[in-house]
Amino acid sequence: MSVSPVRTALLGYGSASQVFHVPLLRALPEVQLVAVASRNPGAAAALPEAQIFNTSEDLLAESDAELVVVATPNRTHVDLARAALEAGRHVLVEKPFTLTVAEAQALVTLAQERGLVLSVFHNRRWDGDFLTLRQVLESGELGRVTALHSHFDRFRPEVRDRWRESAEPGAGIWYDLGPHLIDQALTLFGLPQRVRADLARVRPGAQSDDRAEVTLDYSDATGERRVTLHASMLTAWTAPRFAVHGTAGSFVIEGLDPQEEALKAGETPGAPGWGHSAGRTSAAAGRLITAQGEREIPRLPGDYPALYRALAASIREGSPPPVTVQQALDTVRVLAAAQRSQTLGSGWVSLDALA
Repeated sequence: MSVSPVRTALLGYGSASQVFHVPLLRALPEVQLVAVASRNPGAAAALPEAQIFNTSEDLLAESDAELVVVATPNRTHVDLARAALEAGRHVLVEKPFTLTVAEAQALVTLAQERGLVLSVFHNRRWDGDFLTLRQVLESGELGRVTALHSHFDRFRPEVRDRWRESAEPGAGIWYDLGPHLIDQALTLFGLPQRVRADLARVRPGAQSDDRAEVTLDYSDATGERRVTLHASMLTAWTAPRFAVHGTAGSFVIEGLDPQEEALKAGETPGAPGWGHSAGRTSAAAGRLITAQGEREIPRLPGDYPALYRALAASIREGSPPPVTVQQALDTVRVLAAAQRSQTLGSGWVSLDALA
């Protein structure tokens, strides 16, 4: 029996929608773009398949969309997600989910009370480099992991006039790239015991943090383990995307996943060869180094379409969403713990304090 696609609406038609959501919604039979709320003058011509609304209020009142994707500036996420849930729609929120733990918990409670699916667009779980790292860790070849270094660095020395680099709430690199790095760490190891942050403005004229180095402490009775998350807008030479060390060896993989580049180039998500790095960026196979020597670990293909497929299955079949509300809430707890650590002067902050 065929299943009808999930009728989907977008709130916002900025870079996140244009690069990620629209191509994915168009490519997958499980979802169908039917409405967009945006004052972007180019939206109507670019999206002939969708009904265009000037406001989110009009869209929620008049559209028949079942799923609403919140792809607007970070400070607006909570109000728009709440309105969509109150209108009886399932909701997918761009990262970061919310700016505070209290806001996240309120949305989780509302979704549960209404029996609606609520999830977050943590698409970097389906990066090829991360999938390869996860495969290596699950193999056990590294022994007990003692350290993981996760880098998401860029070289953009000029501050641009855009909300992500402004002084408004939710701006800055920590709220932009931090959610990706946190979600990946939590997917591998769960919640840390404590968090320590060093957030800085390193470019002339920066209005919000453009460098972040945050350490997650996973030490327990088996020994110490630290995960270091690093993001920067002023790094011309980039460190390996992941470097992980254990009692039996190390694993290193370089280069960013090629899917974002492919989406910007207009390639079709899920087409043959999708997610492979051939001919794109510096993405390469990983290297596993142990006492037995060094060998290449083939890089797995990335798969952003998997997130929307799983979300559609959750709505249609009741299966777990690709990012659960608890996982979304936990990521916000770590975001907030890092902010508190920065306020306190880069000291350790226990996650228990943010329960």
